[in-house]
Amino acid sequence: MQANSPDEAAQSAEGGGEPPAVRVAIVDDEAPGRANLRMALAPFTGWQIVAECDSALSALSLLERQAVDVVFIDVQMPVQSGLDLARLLCAMPDPPLLVFVTAHSHYAIDAFDVHALDYLLKPLDDERLAQTLRRAEALLGLQQRSGYAAAVRACMEDAADSEAGRHLPFLRRFSVRSVGKLEVIDLADVDWVASAGNYVELQVGSRSVLHRIPLSRLEPRLDPAEFLRTHRTAIVRREQLRELQVVSDGSYLAKLRCGACVPVSLRHVAAVREQMSRGVA
Repeated sequence: MQANSPDEAAQSAEGGGEPPAVRVAIVDDEAPGRANLRMALAPFTGWQIVAECDSALSALSLLERQAVDVVFIDVQMPVQSGLDLARLLCAMPDPPLLVFVTAHSHYAIDAFDVHALDYLLKPLDDERLAQTLRRAEALLGLQQRSGYAAAVRACMEDAADSEAGRHLPFLRRFSVRSVGKLEVIDLADVDWVASAGNYVELQVGSRSVLHRIPLSRLEPRLDPAEFLRTHRTAIVRREQLRELQVVSDGSYLAKLRCGACVPVSLRHVAAVREQMSRGVA
């Protein structure tokens, strides 16, 4: 089946017909991996596999000629890895959306989570796959590819270190995914971070931005010279600390320069007091 051209897609939209299929390429050096993903995608009639490649080199050659909306990339491949391919694809003027597929490589998954990129674990989970496809459809529908490309480039900087076995560098930005949108937030603009289960709330001025990563996994990625843990539910920017208060029940609160009050546990009181005694805050 041939993919719809832009003109055909426009005619379909104007005529109120079915939207054009999402064009997919699968890149995996192992035939079983390609077959498993092909079968997993089969029930999704709005998704059309236009190419299957067994290496990063063959994929790059094909994608320079073939228009593709989404590429599923196996992380671990010989010669050139999936991360190598992703870096090259993100240099394209209009890169496709990328979904990484991996059997383990938990360091890479940490990088993908932080930068709000989708990934699938082998063996594939149907519900997780459906969730990934919905997110991709939302991004494609709202023409968010340029923002996505910026997010992937940021991710690649960290993933290169994780793939080489080096310690992941401290974060400089977040790429936050919401419904049909990607927003890049500079870490320098974050005043403090609150735990929200498997998410965190990034407090950026008067805004609260929800991001999918547990606080315990985020903390090692924050520079301790800039951020301080005050409670199991909160991490604050050191320069935001203004005042330490004791409340009626004997617990502690830290008042921040941005106007917020965050909890301080007994375990972290000494560190908060030391920080404030330095006169930095």
